Amino acid sequence: MESELVKRHEIPYASIPAAGLHGVGLRTLPKNLSKLARGVSASRKILREFKPDALFFTGGYVAVPMALAGWRTPSLLYVPDIEPGLALKSLAWFAEKITVTTPTSSVYFSRKDRIVTTGYPTRSNLSQWDKATARKKLGLKKDKPVLLVFGGSKGARSINNALLDNLPALLKQTQIVHISGKLDWETVQNTRNDLAPKQVENYRVFDYLHEEMGAALASADLVVSRAGASSLGEFPLFGLPAVLVPYPYAWRYQKVNAEYLQEKSAAIMVRDENLSARLLSLVDELLGNSQKLDAMQIAMKKLARPNAAENIAAELLALGRI
Repeated sequence: MESELVKRHEIPYASIPAAGLHGVGLRTLPKNLSKLARGVSASRKILREFKPDALFFTGGYVAVPMALAGWRTPSLLYVPDIEPGLALKSLAWFAEKITVTTPTSSVYFSRKDRIVTTGYPTRSNLSQWDKATARKKLGLKKDKPVLLVFGGSKGARSINNALLDNLPALLKQTQIVHISGKLDWETVQNTRNDLAPKQVENYRVFDYLHEEMGAALASADLVVSRAGASSLGEFPLFGLPAVLVPYPYAWRYQKVNAEYLQEKSAAIMVRDENLSARLLSLVDELLGNSQKLDAMQIAMKKLARPNAAENIAAELLALGRI
């Protein structure tokens, strides 16, 4: 998926073999170690050809082979989520500089003198959207609240199902922009086809959005989503109050992100298995209470760091003395 997005922006892309070592069984470990060794070899070839002044890592086991191969080259590590995973903690030992989204992340690293809080980098074209322009682009009414629902780039089945379970009732009070992901796209389309014409007017569905994602965020009064790292940057950029549903079948990164935004009074966290039962009442409570929604909006906006990308770039350029 990353290769598709990178190539879309006409940036050269090269892949390397990589596999995780933490938590894998004894049967899988030799195969993954072999893959790691091949990844280090492939990384050395890339380094010889590209001759970088600096290396930039954002985590994941895919970065480990390059970190091992390029240990002599200055490197910068960016930590998107509040809590780093094992791969990020390992990469921190190679990094001359560690940039983090929030100051909270510093508790997970011993080398605090190398940490810089930059914020989460957002695409520059996101900020071009205001609410009126965004709603016009998506064919939404000006005078009816908008609920944005999405589950990340691949979609989230439990969030999709929770929305579809409550769809007729929700459409009575709000317009919905639903980004389903490709996984449930056929089901979502079939559900939309079964709606009455007046309901369809208030229901905009997409499997994925590229440039128009900024319009979806800007148009909304409330968002229901997972709590991936982008929620720490994109929702604050738009001051968008959130109902966050951490992905339950992975390590706790999303839960920590959601707890942080909830502690800042910018979001409400809901367990994945409770979403379907609570979704309608939560939307009623928030969209029906402008004072509470405004307070969440202000709290979310206070967390925005619109210059995060420039902050990271400045650290990287200084590191490479470019």
